[in-house]
Amino acid sequence: MTSTNRFDYIIIGQGLAGSAIAIRLLKLRKRILVIDQPSLNTSSAIAAGLFNPITGKKMVKTWLADKLFPSLHNHYRAVEALTGRTFFKPMPLYRPFLSYEEQNEWMAKSAEPQFQAYIDGVVTHSTYPQVRDPFGGLLLKQCGYLDTRAYVESVRELLRREAAFLAEEVEESALVIDEENIRYKNYSAERIIFCHGTHANKWFQWLPLRPLKGEAIRIETTCPPELIINRGVYMVPASAAGEWRVGATYNFQDREGVITENARTELSEKLKELITLPFNIVGQEWGLRPTTPDRRPIMGRHPVHTRVYVFNGMGTKGVSLAPFFSEVLIRSIENGEPLNKEVDIERYKSLYWSSPT
Repeated sequence: MTSTNRFDYIIIGQGLAGSAIAIRLLKLRKRILVIDQPSLNTSSAIAAGLFNPITGKKMVKTWLADKLFPSLHNHYRAVEALTGRTFFKPMPLYRPFLSYEEQNEWMAKSAEPQFQAYIDGVVTHSTYPQVRDPFGGLLLKQCGYLDTRAYVESVRELLRREAAFLAEEVEESALVIDEENIRYKNYSAERIIFCHGTHANKWFQWLPLRPLKGEAIRIETTCPPELIINRGVYMVPASAAGEWRVGATYNFQDREGVITENARTELSEKLKELITLPFNIVGQEWGLRPTTPDRRPIMGRHPVHTRVYVFNGMGTKGVSLAPFFSEVLIRSIENGEPLNKEVDIERYKSLYWSSPT
């Protein structure tokens, strides 16, 4: 085996998680090999890429927002500079109120220190003619969207230039892991990191990763692309002029690799409740998100194999989670820094010891 086939890290999977890990390691001048067979139906390939610090039905500040959002802004801008491509789109987000009570509640919350970095204003009357907002709405900053497909493709092009990308599905029978080495066909490495999303593999099949199917539609409308609209569904500008992405559905039961009429109807009806403009549906997509029971990523070292790591379970917030936690994981591996207990694989290791061998 020649030295050109020897790497510091092999990375399995190049979605949002694998791309972030790869960029972190390249910055450290590590020799890496990323192995992935690009798929149209990974969560990163079809996601609208929305990032928003105030989320959920109850509109709370997202977990670790004060750390996640500076990290994601720095990371994606740095990758744009590195690749010479544009895919990071900071943009205000508008969430219409449903009542005067909700309006009054956010008037009070907007004065609280924890929200001031993220609230651009509280609108008390109908302001945007394209939106059904009789009670006004909440205008948020530090929001936007990532063109996830362009981002992943840009990182892949960079990896190809660095001779660090292998386009194929990993053959488990060809992957040999022991205490001294990682070997895959003619390649070897010191360590391996699985960023495999919903794809099962024998080393981490015991983890409680649940595929969550999501569907989105693409529409054409005359809505000016000045802000993201989000209530019930999100409405995010698409790459083509006049096109928007609208989503998303959440379905744990359906894992069939097809788009559905039910999802199309659900998204269309919710969109009609959100905007005043007519629209035409021009496309529909589906994908699977890797989720966890506690809605936290899973990262860290395998219970037995000391050279084997995992970085997975980003769920619906991969755009905001991957930049920060990729750095956390690499610092843990390279410098021995402890992982946050909420994301550490340790919390699930009892499942490994109780799983069938």
